Amino acid sequence: MKKSSSILVNKNTITSIAIGGFDGMHGAHQKLFEQLDENGAILSIESGYANLTPKRYRQEYSKYPIYYYVLDNIKHLEGNAFIKLLNEEYPNLQKIVVGFDFCFGKGRKYCVKQLKELFHGEVVVLDEVKIDDIAVHSRIIRNYLKDGDIKTANILLTKEYKIYGKQIKGQGLGSTNFVPTINLFVEEFLLPNEGVYVTKTILNDTEYDSVTFLGHRVTTDGSYAIETHIFDKNIVNKDYSIQIKFFDKLRDNAKFDSFEELKEQIFRDIDEAKEYFN
Repeated sequence: MKKSSSILVNKNTITSIAIGGFDGMHGAHQKLFEQLDENGAILSIESGYANLTPKRYRQEYSKYPIYYYVLDNIKHLEGNAFIKLLNEEYPNLQKIVVGFDFCFGKGRKYCVKQLKELFHGEVVVLDEVKIDDIAVHSRIIRNYLKDGDIKTANILLTKEYKIYGKQIKGQGLGSTNFVPTINLFVEEFLLPNEGVYVTKTILNDTEYDSVTFLGHRVTTDGSYAIETHIFDKNIVNKDYSIQIKFFDKLRDNAKFDSFEELKEQIFRDIDEAKEYFN
């Protein structure tokens, strides 16, 4: 899916807002958005630590316009000043939707109770969301990704985890000694732990089944790399807009005694990934 551009809406038409950090745009966030009316909007508070779905990629996962507020610019406000800011920015605001642990204002000393007292409209507070008895929070999803547990992370995200990258020049060994790969430089996203993954690679909005390696090339030059191999397709090097969607982990990163052993393992990885999609 192509990264969506921002949706421009006249703020005077907005009657409901959801407020939060919204890194990941995960399953619990989507539950919040379900409480918005047709003239809803999302207020994303930017702390600078978002790496599941960095700011400019978030619009892809919602039909509602997203407005970004830098935390450092508003965290000094007392509770009434924060509500005044919202009423000025959204003069027809009637409903605010937040999670059970929402706090705001100076020192985060204002929470749900104070929000209900200060805002003269409807306040909807969602209880903690659990999927398969796991609490859905961005920090928990990050931990699963760091452990390489893509399947659980995807369940909590309610979508496949996806990163965006820029194509760069690799070692040149793939097309000559192993299989051709596209090498990526990824800057903003949290990367799953080192290993080989079942993936889909998206080139200029077209999806292809693939297998992707992330980690240090311990058998060759030891450098860190992100390499994706698309099945049964010869990809000519060009300036692609590249996205990688992760489905499952095949194995951890490993050192092999010879190029031949590594090559044999790569072909086993490809066969296993193809079987996954079959």
